[in-house]
Amino acid sequence: MPEARLSPRERLVLTAIIELYIATGEPVASQAVAHFFADREGLSSATLRNVMATLGEAGLLEQPHTSSGRVPTAVAFRYYVEQITQPGRAQAGLGGGTVPGRVETPMSEARRGQIEESFAGVSSSNDYLERTSHVLALISSGLGVALASSTAGQVLEHIHFSRLSTGRVLAVLVTQAGAVQDRVLAVDHQMTAVELETAGTYLNESFRGWQIERIRAEVARRVEMEREACRELLTSVEELCRKGALAGDDGGATIFVDGIANLISAEQDRERLRQMLLAVEAKQRLVELLNAYVDGRQQEVRVVVGLDEASPAMQDLVLIGAPARLGGGNLGTVAVIAPTRIQYQEMIQAVSYIARLSERILDVPTT
Repeated sequence: MPEARLSPRERLVLTAIIELYIATGEPVASQAVAHFFADREGLSSATLRNVMATLGEAGLLEQPHTSSGRVPTAVAFRYYVEQITQPGRAQAGLGGGTVPGRVETPMSEARRGQIEESFAGVSSSNDYLERTSHVLALISSGLGVALASSTAGQVLEHIHFSRLSTGRVLAVLVTQAGAVQDRVLAVDHQMTAVELETAGTYLNESFRGWQIERIRAEVARRVEMEREACRELLTSVEELCRKGALAGDDGGATIFVDGIANLISAEQDRERLRQMLLAVEAKQRLVELLNAYVDGRQQEVRVVVGLDEASPAMQDLVLIGAPARLGGGNLGTVAVIAPTRIQYQEMIQAVSYIARLSERILDVPTT
């Protein structure tokens, strides 16, 4: 990041230009910046032009046309996101105060009420994810995306283990919905037929009727908590779970997408729009994108500016995503994909709030 090379004055001007561009969508001219800083000493029009030239040379601003103002680059937006998401950091904002330096800044009561009302009546994980994609598209004017984890909503009916050969175990998982999934696990230490039968019996008797994602988290917790007499059994169970016994079905990931019309209205270049739509309509690519950038084991919001690694047509898009949790397990991923000219602080707050909402609005077994 360029922060170490920027003076306080350059950081101040860059922040103003970014926020002016977010607010207007137009290239920012030096006159607009001068008007914003009209009451500040030491920031004359000539000084601002020099600062903007320096920021341009640093790769933070670009000029679409010779006679136009400046537009922040992807590098500038990444710098800006770092400023508003790192705890304990703050910088000048357009309101004359500061941009808070942490994601947990309280959102407005109006926004919270809008979100709460939008989720009224939701009672299942699929309903929650589908509604999430719609709500995020609505409030972001971008693409709302919600991806179910491979085991979201699945409930254990029965599991059976069979030893195939040295270091290889067959796990057959049956869910209460009637799905049968089998996979071969590569285990680190040898397990006898008796050990595998005991592990299966333990999981079936202890966790039948539990959501699968919650079982994995609970087994890991019990390994740490149980007395030494049970540790050997639990260690074997934990390894089988860790190696994928409860990983669910990898095929046909469930993903909900809403708001493609928002991208159409925001993009004027028809060819770039066509390429962008091809990229976002390839849902498998969106699945790969969310899995690559949002870690289900973490809880914080992830912001990625410039998605050209996924597709060159997505270079001017930003991803704001977070994992949704349920009963200690990973329910899925919720995200906004939008043009880089987005209200970052507001959308980070909204994605974070909706990701945490799953625990409250969905019924979680206590057994």
